[in-house]
Amino acid sequence: METLKLLRDYFPTAVFTGKCLVFISEDWRVELTEHKDNDFSKSGAEPSIIRVKISKKALDGEFVPGHYEDFQLASLGELAEQIEKYVQLAVGANLRENVE
Repeated sequence: METLKLLRDYFPTAVFTGKCLVFISEDWRVELTEHKDNDFSKSGAEPSIIRVKISKKALDGEFVPGHYEDFQLASLGELAEQIEKYVQLAVGANLRENVE
C-alpha cells in the first residue's frame, strides 16, 4: 500500500479507497492496485507490482473491464510517468488533470 499512497500524491485527481487508487470520469474508470511478489526464493527486495486496470462505460451505464498492465519500476518518479503515459495513450486523457 505504501507505493499507492505515494502515487496518490503524484495524481491529485485520484481517490484512494484504502485498497486501490481510482480515477473515474463519465466514460472511463482507471484502477491502480498494489501487489507484492510472494516468491521468497528471490533475493533482495523487489519493488511492488502496480496493476493498472482500464474499464470503459458501456451503453447500459456499467463499466466493462478492458485491459490491464503490470508495472514494476523501482523509481517512483519513473513508475508514475510510465503509468501516466500508458493511461494517456489508452484513454486519450491526462491523469494529472482529469480522466475525460
